[in-house]
Amino acid sequence: MILVTGGTGTVGRQVVGRLPADLPVRIMARDPARVTGAAATAETVAGDYGDPRSLARALAGVRAAFLVTTRVGGDDDARFLRAAEMAGVQRVVKLSAAAVLDGQAGDLITRWQRAGEELLCASGLEWTLLRPRAFMSNCLSWAASVRAEGTVRALYGQSAHACVDPADVAEVAVRALVEEGHAQRAYTLTGPQALTAAEQARQLGELLGVALRFEELSAGQARAALAGRYPAPVVEALLQSAGRLRAGAKAGVQDTVRRVTGREAGTFRAWAQAHLAAFGPLPA
Repeated sequence: MILVTGGTGTVGRQVVGRLPADLPVRIMARDPARVTGAAATAETVAGDYGDPRSLARALAGVRAAFLVTTRVGGDDDARFLRAAEMAGVQRVVKLSAAAVLDGQAGDLITRWQRAGEELLCASGLEWTLLRPRAFMSNCLSWAASVRAEGTVRALYGQSAHACVDPADVAEVAVRALVEEGHAQRAYTLTGPQALTAAEQARQLGELLGVALRFEELSAGQARAALAGRYPAPVVEALLQSAGRLRAGAKAGVQDTVRRVTGREAGTFRAWAQAHLAAFGPLPA
């Protein structure tokens, strides 16, 4: 039995869709009705990290688990790992972040991710750590301004970032869940090329058949935009992370996707082509 947490999230839902149909799969979600793309044989269960009984039900009989936690600064990793050990789980594949390797990264989100990794590595379970750069899908936040104004706005738009397709992260996760040979390994996952936001906007415009405008956000504008979506401590952590982008800390490209899956990591152009409908129709 394989358990997938975060089954309605960016990576988790793609893990669900890629797991072999002949394997027993259980998907834990706060709202199981939102789970899509699962094989007909997959089981969905309601679960919450703050509810030990729901965790015990979700983990019963599970051999391998995909762990996604999102409550920054919380203790969800600790709660899950305690329950996993009690349930006899053997293998945990955790979604973390590439920033944990950056000695200059001391923001709240990175400290929390490091703490979660340390808990897993010290647990005695078989573990695999997935450390992706930012997801290409973050560019979906541009969709409204592209549709309404033909404009992309971003902070530090001339700084290159080796973003990764979430589908590639999911494929590596599935390999680590179902194959042998990934125990006690940490995989840094990037795209095949570091691009700036301005370059991404240009490629997206070429696919849409228009010349998209790119507008640089000031730090204040970025803070105001983020404040509408995240708590203040998370906003400050994201701005600190953007500062490392500006310093060039996120431009390094790794070939991990190829080494694990046997194929090259997907390009931003290919990701944008596959999601082009999200950015249209465009203004006349």
